[in-house]
Amino acid sequence: MPYAKEVESEIEILEDPTESLSTKGSLSNYIEYFQDRFRRIQRILKNRIDAGDSGTITQALRAPPNSKVKFICMLMEKRESPNGIFLYVEDLEANTKVFVPSQNLDLYRKGQRIVLDQVICISAVKGKSGLFIANDIVYPDLPLRKPNKATLPIYAALISDMHVGSKMFMRKAFKRFILWLNGKMGNRRLKEIASHVKYVIIAGDIVDGVGIYPKQIDELEIDDIYRQYDAAAKLIREIPEYIEVILIPGNHDACRRALPQPAIPREYAEPLYEARETYSLGNPCMFSLYGVKVLVMHGRSLDDVISTVPGMSFERPDEAMKFLLQCRHLAPIYGSRTLIASEPKDHLVVERIPDIFHAGHVHMMSYDTYRGTTIVNSGAWQEQTEYQREMGHTPNPGIAPIIDLQNLKILPIDFVSGI
Repeated sequence: MPYAKEVESEIEILEDPTESLSTKGSLSNYIEYFQDRFRRIQRILKNRIDAGDSGTITQALRAPPNSKVKFICMLMEKRESPNGIFLYVEDLEANTKVFVPSQNLDLYRKGQRIVLDQVICISAVKGKSGLFIANDIVYPDLPLRKPNKATLPIYAALISDMHVGSKMFMRKAFKRFILWLNGKMGNRRLKEIASHVKYVIIAGDIVDGVGIYPKQIDELEIDDIYRQYDAAAKLIREIPEYIEVILIPGNHDACRRALPQPAIPREYAEPLYEARETYSLGNPCMFSLYGVKVLVMHGRSLDDVISTVPGMSFERPDEAMKFLLQCRHLAPIYGSRTLIASEPKDHLVVERIPDIFHAGHVHMMSYDTYRGTTIVNSGAWQEQTEYQREMGHTPNPGIAPIIDLQNLKILPIDFVSGI
């Protein structure tokens, strides 16, 4: 008898945007969206010891020359020069210009990493001309803390990017994963691990979709979205009934493209809903498993972070995910590749601190820990695509990271070559 079969599941949905999406795309929605983002991250910054005494830009502008000032702002524009970086920033009342000198190398590097529309706290000295000279840049960031842990040795399998319907979908490897979950594959140790899996969490791109990118039709094995979900449902149905399946949409799924995404609509994915009982949630979402807070997003915004922030790469998506936690926002750059709906509430602000942060999208399994949060990018179940080959990106698909909720340790299992 599998250990997890004897244990009651314990899931509490903490955040799910599905039922609260209401944008009409109006100018007022756009203004409300950015004001909400600013106010909520401002509250996070105000809770920091080094930003709690910050004021407004207006107060800083009224200060006499050579005064030390501190204010919370959003970055509107950034220009680099040989001598430093000019930041054009604003808050709810005013805007101003800040100079980050290149002589202070650590501060200069901080300035290089700031992205547009990011909310930060700036500590500066007011120059005679009204220009502010920065001496520190404070991110909202996560506090140092001990994470919540389950009291039972229960595991969760973290997967994403199945891309069912693609010619590159790794059916054999995924079937091995299913057989392993059923206790029919692996040595004694691996079967013991499988017996403790109570949750399978799928972070989007369950199917490959249709018309997602140019010439996709040439790479499709199934060219109908309904049949793609039917094929995916047949696989998910084989997951043991005592294992809870939690899934969200990705940019390839039959869902609106803009973030936040609601749960995959039943009209497109009926077979998925009928296959077995699942928790179908929006992207992003947060839930608790035995008190362990799990933040799940698909990860489209990782493309923007990796292409914009110095030092980031597709080989280490966990570093880009760490940056999002430092920003306390899952898609800080507005108007780039990641479509963001101007909802009255910004559902992408990370207010609750996660114990586990799970994403996919970039097809590279990697993981790390940061200030008490376990960061996992769960890779993919799709072989290298032509687009990835052209971009020089070599993914590592078919590896499933399994997390022990009792100690938050990761056990990566490679299903490509057999186990």
